[in-house]
Amino acid sequence: MSDVLPDEARLAAEIGRLKAAFPKTRELYREVCALLFFRFGITPTANRLYQLVKRGSMSTPTQVLGEFWVELREKSRVRIEHPDLPAELQTAAGELVAALWTKSTTSAQAALEALRTDAEAEKASARNEVASLQAELARTETALEQRTGALLAAQVRIQELEQAQAAGEATRQALETEIVRQQDEIGARDRALVQARADFSGELEKLRVSADLAEERLRAAEKRALLEIERERTACARLQKELDAAARRAEQGETRHREEIQVLQTQLGDVRHHAGVVEGNLEALRNSSTTYANELDALRLQLAAAANQSAAQKRLRPSVETRKPRRAAPKVPTRKR
Repeated sequence: MSDVLPDEARLAAEIGRLKAAFPKTRELYREVCALLFFRFGITPTANRLYQLVKRGSMSTPTQVLGEFWVELREKSRVRIEHPDLPAELQTAAGELVAALWTKSTTSAQAALEALRTDAEAEKASARNEVASLQAELARTETALEQRTGALLAAQVRIQELEQAQAAGEATRQALETEIVRQQDEIGARDRALVQARADFSGELEKLRVSADLAEERLRAAEKRALLEIERERTACARLQKELDAAARRAEQGETRHREEIQVLQTQLGDVRHHAGVVEGNLEALRNSSTTYANELDALRLQLAAAANQSAAQKRLRPSVETRKPRRAAPKVPTRKR
């Protein structure tokens, strides 16, 4: 038998299986002896058995090993028992059969060794092939992991894109709704703009007519104010002349002078009152003229804004010139007695 050691990993695996199957120590040692001798072709020794099993004391594998060899020799001896054969012939026949069994066992062992050698070669080739397959499997697993990662990233990206598409679709629908609403509002605003333009044109025409009327009224008021001022100037001049004449006549006599002065003072009070009334009317006319001028300016600004693109606005007439204040009548000196 060959003493070549088998694959330690396979032997350890088989012994581990036997330990689980045979909890009793002696039975376990006996099974390990059979495993080494018949399965792996190793001649069992007590030291080897103890190293593999590691149970009980050193005497246990020695006793089990002795029993194993005795049992093996008993089983290898062939006994031929026949009542008609002599004892010498029975012994010779037994030895012949034993020799044949030994020779056949040796041949079988040699064939087993050849098979074991071929199996070892095939096992080495298989190991190399397994190593190559494992390397290929590792590369495949790496590629698969990469593709799986890429697939997961793609799925995540697809989900993100689907979510973005859903959000975009919702946004698009909202925008379409908003566009329809804006178009409705624009249509309503266009209609309102057309109506506003029509209303504005009407109002502008009314403002033009009102401005023309206001301008006519202003010119008439200016004319009336100028006529009234001229009348007042004429009256003041006449009164001044009369005053001068009265002053000259007052020098002719104190009595007549006092009477005339009294009359003149009365007339002067009336004239001053009338002049105050005329000044108030003139101030009211000035205020009215200022109001009309402000209204006219506002109307002109509106007309200029409305006709900014069509034509240049006519230059407005200047405001009414500020009149010089009327000269007060001189006081009549009173003669001392």
